[in-house]
Amino acid sequence: MNANTKGGYRKGSGRKAIYNEPTKTMRVPESRIVEIKNFLAGNKKPTFNDVASITLINPTTFKRIPLASEKVAAGFPSPAQDYIDKTLDMNEHLVKNEAATFVVKVASLSMRDAGIEIDDELLVDRSLEAKHEDIVIALIDNDFTVKRLMVEGDKCWLKAENPDYDDIHLNDCQELLIWGVVTFVIKPFRKHK
Repeated sequence: MNANTKGGYRKGSGRKAIYNEPTKTMRVPESRIVEIKNFLAGNKKPTFNDVASITLINPTTFKRIPLASEKVAAGFPSPAQDYIDKTLDMNEHLVKNEAATFVVKVASLSMRDAGIEIDDELLVDRSLEAKHEDIVIALIDNDFTVKRLMVEGDKCWLKAENPDYDDIHLNDCQELLIWGVVTFVIKPFRKHK
């Protein structure tokens, strides 16, 4: 008989986070439980903590990588061809405005369906003007969020790319500041062990 026939970790199982931050277990007097639950329910203001860190780009080192002269379809280039044409400097390729480019580390799954996941790093250019359907870093109520900018006439709102997250439609007392435009997502396809 297999000793491990019960339980275990299953993706998507367990309690769902409702406070967008870690919680901690504590003992409270029974007579105060209702009061504490009401307090927590009344203080559910939206938070947009989608960003774990922001780092300025410092492209002082150069790494030239061989660049194939032909585009590659689903297969491989012909081994008979000499397909290395030139080299590519990743700084020149990815960073258009050094002084305005930052790396932003993602802290939520709100943009999962756009291919952006937790711990992915985004290259963000603050010098670009955000346009309709750009993925942007926005500042709302002193919190950063990563969302798709939707512009409809003179109104704009932020679209989540995950049905488990709400879109952000601003109310009258909220101010939206577009902090920068996402230009690239940096993520590994091979998990290192």
